Amino acid sequence: MRGTTALPDSPCTASRRGEPPVHRLEVRLPEDVPFAVGSFDTIGPMSRAAFPHRHTFYEIVHVTHGTGTHVVDLNRWELRPPQLGLILPGQLHHWEDVHGLDGSVVLFTPEFLVDHPGDRDLLRRIGERPWLRLDPAAHTRTGRLIAELREEYGHGDAGFATVLRSLLHVLLVRTARLGGPVDAPPAPAPPGRPAAVAEEFARLIARTGQDGGADVPRSVRDCAERIGVTPGYLTEAVRAAVGRTPAGLLREARTREAQRLLARTELTVRQIAARTGFEDPAYFCRFFRRETGMSPGDFRKKAP
Repeated sequence: MRGTTALPDSPCTASRRGEPPVHRLEVRLPEDVPFAVGSFDTIGPMSRAAFPHRHTFYEIVHVTHGTGTHVVDLNRWELRPPQLGLILPGQLHHWEDVHGLDGSVVLFTPEFLVDHPGDRDLLRRIGERPWLRLDPAAHTRTGRLIAELREEYGHGDAGFATVLRSLLHVLLVRTARLGGPVDAPPAPAPPGRPAAVAEEFARLIARTGQDGGADVPRSVRDCAERIGVTPGYLTEAVRAAVGRTPAGLLREARTREAQRLLARTELTVRQIAARTGFEDPAYFCRFFRRETGMSPGDFRKKAP
């Protein structure tokens, strides 16, 4: 069905035994837009999957009814509708003990944001508080916007992709406002090549965990070589764009992926080390303890 996520026994499943499935957005024809919107029922059973899995796309859920728990990475949210949630590409999530789940689901790939590239920053900001309780006014506004998305997507009239991107942009801006005033926008990235390098680095580390560890960047030098710049240039570009060093951001990405796999899979510490780019499990354990303050085994025992 157009817009559904891939079933776990399809070619989209993880290629290595024990890894969580990776779902990709299906499109009917090559010219179809990488976007889908509908109810939990029309999107398909994978939209309420009870097993940990990850996506290569963004997912926004507007929960209007239901009980149970939504688990994303190490966080657990009790369903108390109306609520609005965001799942980022690469995150592990699933639904637990859910009954009567109803609402809307919006799915789209990073490439769909071509008309509004600043929406990537909005999504990152929303991802810092990705599960929101909606007051009656916000619930009504959100439902109205998603209904417009569903109508436009269902009709598929001329220019519908542009309208979908515009409506999605409005949804993201308004979602970023929920829970308080919108933060001041980030300082503009430096023009030209540095901005492109910083954006490419962000995409590179965001892929951590999406390929079973076969192509995980292991160092700043490794990242720089893949992008085609020197490590020094990469450091300057990323620091200018986000005020952080690529080394620190890479450590965070690898640690976060290790935490996901420890908490939500039965992979061994050796397997998780390999999937996060460590050839030596002992070195991985030292790295993990330094970054989190506990061993991988202790973290797994205490994971929520």
